[in-house]
Amino acid sequence: MKEAVDRLRAGGIIFSAFISRFGIMGDLLKNLPDWIENQAEVRWLLEKGKAPDDAPRGGFRGYFAQISEIAPLHEAIGFETLQVVGVEPAISADDESYNNLQGTKRQLWLDLLYEMSAEQSILGASRHLLYIGRKKG
Repeated sequence: MKEAVDRLRAGGIIFSAFISRFGIMGDLLKNLPDWIENQAEVRWLLEKGKAPDDAPRGGFRGYFAQISEIAPLHEAIGFETLQVVGVEPAISADDESYNNLQGTKRQLWLDLLYEMSAEQSILGASRHLLYIGRKKG
């Protein structure tokens, strides 16, 4: 992120993508239902946003962000927050149903989901989050 702020001109726009700490639960339930039995790892993920430090290497490794930390992370290095939105609000457990739509139905759903994307009460339920900001100065 420091590289982005260094390279952007004043007023330049940044788009940063994040995986949501809680939005990922639908994927875990669908693809790794046995994961829930390792309660130590479940608690670690909820508290720290990542796999335990002593977890075996391999597979997906990443950081799962909380909504509350995204804007301050950017603002601390010189961005003005324009928006933080959920990329797939309210459909994170079943985005294939949307992907299969065509024509007017698809557009109407897209319009509704766009309208909902910044609704604070559902942001954390989106799998992915998008930060949009402007470089100050």
